Amino acid sequence: MTNSDPVPLVDAGLPPDRFLDREESWLRFNGRVLRLAQSPELPLLERVRFLSIFSNNLDEFFMVRVAGLMRRLATGLPVRTSSGRSPHALLGRIAGLAHQLSIEHAEYFRDEIAPLLAKEDIAIVRWADLEDTERARMQELFRTRVYPVLTPLVVDPAHPFPYISGQSLNLAVQVRDPRNGTTRFARVKVPPLLPRFIAVAPGRFAPLEDVIAANLAQLFPGMDVLAHHTFRVTRNQDLEIDEDITENLLQTLERELLRRRFGPVVRLEVEDTIDPRVLDRLTAELGVDDEVVYRLPGPLDLAGLDAIANIDRADLKYPRFRPSEQVLPPEADLFAVMRDRDVLLHHPYDSFTASVERLIEEAAADPKVLAIKQTLYRTSGKSPIVDALISAAAAGKQVVVVVEIKARFDEQANIDWAQKLERAGCHVMYGIVGLKTHCKLSLVVRQEADGTLLRYTHVGTGNYHPTTARLYEDFGLLTTDPEVGEDVNAVFNHLTGYSRDVDYHRLLAAPHSLRPGLIERIEREIENHKAGLPARLRFKCNSLTDEGIVDALYRASQAGVPVDLLLRGICVLRPGVPGLSENIRVRSVLGRFLEHSRVYVFENGGDPEVWLGSADLMHRNLDRRVEVLVRVHGDAHRAQLTSLLDRGMDDGTRTWRLGPLGLWSRPRGGADLQEQLMQEHR
Repeated sequence: MTNSDPVPLVDAGLPPDRFLDREESWLRFNGRVLRLAQSPELPLLERVRFLSIFSNNLDEFFMVRVAGLMRRLATGLPVRTSSGRSPHALLGRIAGLAHQLSIEHAEYFRDEIAPLLAKEDIAIVRWADLEDTERARMQELFRTRVYPVLTPLVVDPAHPFPYISGQSLNLAVQVRDPRNGTTRFARVKVPPLLPRFIAVAPGRFAPLEDVIAANLAQLFPGMDVLAHHTFRVTRNQDLEIDEDITENLLQTLERELLRRRFGPVVRLEVEDTIDPRVLDRLTAELGVDDEVVYRLPGPLDLAGLDAIANIDRADLKYPRFRPSEQVLPPEADLFAVMRDRDVLLHHPYDSFTASVERLIEEAAADPKVLAIKQTLYRTSGKSPIVDALISAAAAGKQVVVVVEIKARFDEQANIDWAQKLERAGCHVMYGIVGLKTHCKLSLVVRQEADGTLLRYTHVGTGNYHPTTARLYEDFGLLTTDPEVGEDVNAVFNHLTGYSRDVDYHRLLAAPHSLRPGLIERIEREIENHKAGLPARLRFKCNSLTDEGIVDALYRASQAGVPVDLLLRGICVLRPGVPGLSENIRVRSVLGRFLEHSRVYVFENGGDPEVWLGSADLMHRNLDRRVEVLVRVHGDAHRAQLTSLLDRGMDDGTRTWRLGPLGLWSRPRGGADLQEQLMQEHR
């Protein structure tokens, strides 16, 4: 990996207010997720699922982004953001927007979605709405299934206020001793391993905390239960590990995961009916200010709505979609196809099972395969790829797996996979100190009939995760091109050994050559435009926050180069600003599938240069991760990728459009790009 000449990250010739706030941009992305839940043209249970996704997204935002800002304030060195705001000012700004979205989310579920569900015989009811027979059934369920796992914790001079774990749902209970009139505070944790919504009758569900609250007398016998209120705490859950002084990363990470539950409080959610005195007690005991308190219509923790969205009601969901196997038909010899031509895969429209999984499974079973090398960033609970790697190792093949055990919120699962692979005889590595291994690479070494060794390679934009491969939009390139095989092999050697930096033939790799390589190509488009040659930039990725890339795009726009950006989430660039970015358009596609692919197209004087891979345009991707982009050859594949970006930017496609102030709008009508692609692959 070779460093090019350094490129300044801040361009003094550009206006200082040219960057939007990253955190505010993320919240506006989640606002667009909420708009999907509010879209009446979507099937009802899919709208419920988007409400759940909104909640999960917001949890992660507080656990990581808000926690990071609060940590910067606590250090006493609050560095200003690229937008010019101090962390304190930014926290105030995003708190206002987060409050607004949270209340809108909760009220929309209560006032709109819940009544629509009831009309479809799916009712989420509170305890007061239950019939007598339903209450009796729930009281029996409480006695047999819930009561045994509850532990009421009272607060008195002998019992301090209990620790409240992050993301736990709790009841704050006021009880009184009838003998002496003494009032006590108690906390009851809602068990996270029980269903969030309990089925009280066919099609009728009650929040678990309501069932517990109605039976508190059994937890406090002989006491008068005066009041109960639901609350939920969010804590800082980002990991902090100094790998330079860590001898055993696996053990250190396991210890850090245990400590994660004890991070500082960054949000306190309470039902809006809470007694002010109880809220004062909670804020005092938790040591939080009013700014982190979110008063919401109940029930809290609507991430649990995913269980409702999973109800077996096909009439209330998207029509079933079966991915195509046309690119790699089951009867075709996979290795022969790859020897004959490159294969471009577009998931979930092209089957992941019939392509990427098939490659690893057939490689594991093929006696001519000598070695398999694989990166794993996230994978599922039952992974056919992991099973195939274990089978390959058992068959005596050389199996090398680079497992990224620091994949956020998947750390414990990846630790389990790493240990399972090691026990099976695979060579498991954890990448490079200080860098996350985020690239998506598979390499199969096979001895051909003439005795030569041939590398079969997959470079992708998405994780080797069979579940998300059906839900995430991603690209993958299958190839036996010798240059790609040599490059990918060099990346694995870099990840597993002490190889020196190398020059690549068809790869750009972070953290060394990716940002300089992209900026160099942006500057080339500027020079081509000045020379009267065709010049244009088309990027598709998840997020754009890197100031160096943003400034290069501004310079391209100022020079007259058209810039089209198809972004799913965060964007700190201001499009459409006269004299700065009037040649830049930013669009966003949100829908049934999570747009996840990264594709970068440079017009290159009329001979488009097209790259795909794992890297978003963010500091963490370009500076703190091992990322790989591969240059795509072949006119048909380049045309397919370029066409997809053009369709996403077309005015006739239903997209969100970003304005210079950071606000998104969506014109009415337009074609659903994902639906079109499904139809084409059917």
